[in-house]
Amino acid sequence: MQNYNDSWNIKFHFFPYNFHFLHNSFDSAEFNQYLCSMKIDFIYSTDFYGMNAAELRHTCMHLLCTGGEGSFVFNERLYRIVKNDLVVMPFPHRARNLAAGPDMQVEWFAADNKFLQRQLPSNNYGIGGAISLNQNPVIKLNEEQAGHLLTDFHRLRDRLGDRHLMFYRQLMGSLCLTMMYDIFEPHALRDTTDTHTDRAGYIVKQLTALLDTGISCTERSVRYYAERLHVSPKYLSATFKRLTGDSVTSFIDRHTVPILKSYLDDERLSLTQIAEQMNFTSLSYFSRYCTKHLGQPPSEYRQSKQPKGSTRIMPGA
Repeated sequence: MQNYNDSWNIKFHFFPYNFHFLHNSFDSAEFNQYLCSMKIDFIYSTDFYGMNAAELRHTCMHLLCTGGEGSFVFNERLYRIVKNDLVVMPFPHRARNLAAGPDMQVEWFAADNKFLQRQLPSNNYGIGGAISLNQNPVIKLNEEQAGHLLTDFHRLRDRLGDRHLMFYRQLMGSLCLTMMYDIFEPHALRDTTDTHTDRAGYIVKQLTALLDTGISCTERSVRYYAERLHVSPKYLSATFKRLTGDSVTSFIDRHTVPILKSYLDDERLSLTQIAEQMNFTSLSYFSRYCTKHLGQPPSEYRQSKQPKGSTRIMPGA
């Protein structure tokens, strides 16, 4: 049985089984350099000091303090955490000055940020949630909420070694979605009285309101939304990044992908019709967009939705 208290082994457990033994062949500096060249999808650990590792820069960190206390600095502000405090932090490499008390215990799970975004409905619980996490990543949980979250962590941890399964990423996506919804409840309760009346917060919320109408079906350029909001593309991009830690483009795409999927699921529409309805300039550009955001070309995505062994011909270009 794997020793989940071994931070080296569990930290890199998600790689093929023989990989987490490779550190015996390198010194720490060489091993860390090697890891930085790898793309991490999912990672579980009990190592507080590993939460801001450079190789996690593209992930979203979910860390639960299960005992003791510690602290870190994020966005130039010091945060202290104690038992049942949850830290949710996109791009955790931005945390610094980590300090753990002698009896501090944590468990954390991190996953590719874009992968997590794809699991959520287009409104993604409201951009206000992303803004508030960037301003304060700490959410206080009660015992019941902390218990649910630990269960979520452990279910994810226990399936990390199942990469051989045909639907491994779908399985992990389902488990990640359960974890995220268990976080949304206490997060929403924390922020019920939180408002963003400053101009920057107003601009971001107006952008969200525009995207909630489904307009990204045909309009996906930052310039378009900047003009609608009467600001420059540079200002919109910088403001959104500062308040949410994410890019405007990725947020637009987050609203667009569910629309794209709904069209692809409609067997009456050919790929050419979908590309035209979504205002893509060419079928090849449409195909590249699908490949980037769905992980496969549109024709393959459609085929993957068919029952195994089906020979039904899907509408093409």
